[in-house]
Amino acid sequence: MAVDKGKLQEEASLARFCKIILGWDYFRLLQSSNKKGKDAAASSLKEVKNSYKDVDEYLATFEPLLFEEVKAQIVQRKDEEEVTDWKLRLVIECNEADGFHLAALTYEADEEESISQNDLLLLSKEEFKDGSKKLPTTYAFALVEHRQKTLLRLRMYLAGEFTQVNPDVERNSERLMRMQALVTSSANEVEKRLYSIKICSLSTIAREYVALRSVGSLPFKNLILSAAERGSDSKDRAWKISGSLHDHLKENLNKSQQEAIDAGLSRKPFVLIQGPPGTGKTQTILGLLSAILHATPGRVQSKVGMITVTRRPELSMDEKYKHWGQASPWLMGFNPRDLIMPIDGDDGFFPTTGNELVGLRDENVHTYTPKIVRIGLKPHHSVEAVSMDYLVNRKRDLADDKQKQGSTGRDIDSIRAAVLDEAVIVFSTLSFSGSSVLTKMNSGFDVVIIDEAAQAVEPATLVPLASGCKQVFLVCMMTIDEIERWCGCGAAAGCSTDHGCNPGGDPVQLPATVISPIAEKFGYGTSLFQRFQRAGYPVKMLKTQYRMHPEIRSFPSKEFYSEALEDGSHVMQQTSRRWHKYRCFGPFCFFDVHEGKESQPSGSGSWVNMDEIEFVLVMYHKLITMYPELKSSSQFAIISPYRHQVKLLQERFQDTFGVESKKLVDIGTIDGFQGREKDVVIFSCVRANKDRGIGFVSDFRRMNVGITRAKSSILVVGSASTLKNDEHWNNLVESAEKRDCFFKVAKPYASYFNDEYLESVESVVEDTMDANEIAENENDVASNMAGVADGGDMADGDGDDDVGAADD
Repeated sequence: MAVDKGKLQEEASLARFCKIILGWDYFRLLQSSNKKGKDAAASSLKEVKNSYKDVDEYLATFEPLLFEEVKAQIVQRKDEEEVTDWKLRLVIECNEADGFHLAALTYEADEEESISQNDLLLLSKEEFKDGSKKLPTTYAFALVEHRQKTLLRLRMYLAGEFTQVNPDVERNSERLMRMQALVTSSANEVEKRLYSIKICSLSTIAREYVALRSVGSLPFKNLILSAAERGSDSKDRAWKISGSLHDHLKENLNKSQQEAIDAGLSRKPFVLIQGPPGTGKTQTILGLLSAILHATPGRVQSKVGMITVTRRPELSMDEKYKHWGQASPWLMGFNPRDLIMPIDGDDGFFPTTGNELVGLRDENVHTYTPKIVRIGLKPHHSVEAVSMDYLVNRKRDLADDKQKQGSTGRDIDSIRAAVLDEAVIVFSTLSFSGSSVLTKMNSGFDVVIIDEAAQAVEPATLVPLASGCKQVFLVCMMTIDEIERWCGCGAAAGCSTDHGCNPGGDPVQLPATVISPIAEKFGYGTSLFQRFQRAGYPVKMLKTQYRMHPEIRSFPSKEFYSEALEDGSHVMQQTSRRWHKYRCFGPFCFFDVHEGKESQPSGSGSWVNMDEIEFVLVMYHKLITMYPELKSSSQFAIISPYRHQVKLLQERFQDTFGVESKKLVDIGTIDGFQGREKDVVIFSCVRANKDRGIGFVSDFRRMNVGITRAKSSILVVGSASTLKNDEHWNNLVESAEKRDCFFKVAKPYASYFNDEYLESVESVVEDTMDANEIAENENDVASNMAGVADGGDMADGDGDDDVGAADD
């Protein structure tokens, strides 16, 4: 029987991961976290470097830092709304295997707190409360292996506690020995009682750890370690595309975009693409997909030498239409999304195009519509029709009655495998690309495209690469390092000019999220893209922005990009809208809600501003009443730095517009919106005080992301007096004042946008385009839905990055 070496390696990595974590002392971790980074283990940590001589040096750096991040996830404050009560359970049985104790504990299906596979639980013989002076004597971590109807199958490591990794240091523990005696006791079930509490999920970071440990087996291992290109002749590896497709791409893409596609066709293992907001990264990705999916290798290398590749005869148009119809039925007259559109709501209609990849072309430049599938949890409503669960259910519905009645868990796995085998493109977050749904595939991926690559720590980026792909594209925003080159300051430790450079090469867009201050200090937040870039790896730079109205582009270009952003030739015409006739709904506006007050929900570290919520609701209602085409979440977004503000906005909009409000407007955090775009964006800043400051609203990267999400109008709502205490926000407020787009808001908010006021701020639309052109642009926008994969709320959770194309 053949042995799957990859599977054995994965199991060995998971076993090591579990041994190290499950032996840790929860209360010692809490005590260490209170020392604010002065952990003794930090003395053995190594800073992330640009390059590494071998796998051992690489793992010796990243493995300990990853475990520091695990510690931080364990001790970080639980969400106030999560259930934190202890649950009494009985130990039904306990077996030993491979150094672990595998215990089965009772579970009730109606428990208030859901428990899932890979959840980390804390087990204790005694129940205790946070803040108790007397700590328990018998306690240990346990990882959920499986959850059955009435049982939890847990994995425990009770042999000792790791106090250091790489090199490993393990010591005996009396508390673990007491736990081992309890779970293996021959006493009856009633006497073998344990209390449990859910700590966190380890699914994502466990996948990252497995990917990290697999780096030595990757086909481009040496490139990842050295972060440097090897000088080799790529002519034999280069792929070609048809002349007609080449001409089409040349006609529709600018020079820098074409260069990025040429780099992809050269079959370089890693291609890095970067650019400021709105510089056509999505169009570049679509061009790449068109080229890669229809490219032909002139020759390929085999063990017996060079062989010529012959292609099967080209299909007739009738045959092509038949295949297209099977792959994408909406081309033949109906849209599967229409089958799940709501029948209630304000007007019962929500715009949809049916296929987000309308920019793909085949070798004859005909529209190419491949089968696609989105893997992950909680799909955004706009991509539900291509989600795995929806496609699986659809296949089951099309099966005959016998197959329906005999469906089993195994049948579902077979259907999932069939969906994946049929898919030409798979969209997923980085984390979910390492899930069992994909790892069960018979074959891996030829090409991996990672959008918003600068938002992911390096181990996360390795997850989709562990399947052994042949080519990787890393796409992200421009970093400070690149801005310094553009502005010519040459500052190695930061720039002293006024465009926003700061030390250390931090991105102008949001960086990877790292919870552990210790890991952050040693560079764990450095993305693979940044490490390659710092090591001198070539980057394809996109320079022309096509997203934003020039009035929106003006401020971030000056403040953050040293006036480096260039407008596309028709961007003014393409982003002009009818509502721009009113200065208060222009491309760039600041509304000073000077009577607003911030507040902090009890027990929360987040902030809310009820006055801003009321004003935002009034402004939104006025806009969609006057311009009904904006009544779609594909067109309109409301964003805020604070999740509690987002939550209250969502609740208020649902109370006002009903359960379908999420299809009328997209409301989310700024972090969740990186890489996305909307026609109109309202930015609620929240902070309003005299002396408390503005918290992480002062992070100019969040400010930049928030402003650059809008195509035609960015409407910023905040307290000018509070925000002006920050340099960048002061510059924004002053910019609004100078451009006559600063508006002081007074109560009552409900009557602010009355007819008399609107008449006073009405202006004549500039003659840059006629009314017919404006109407055509608005119709085009109204049919342009959000991307099928995204780095934010559209994904499995905030902060995750997606493998595939997004809006930015």
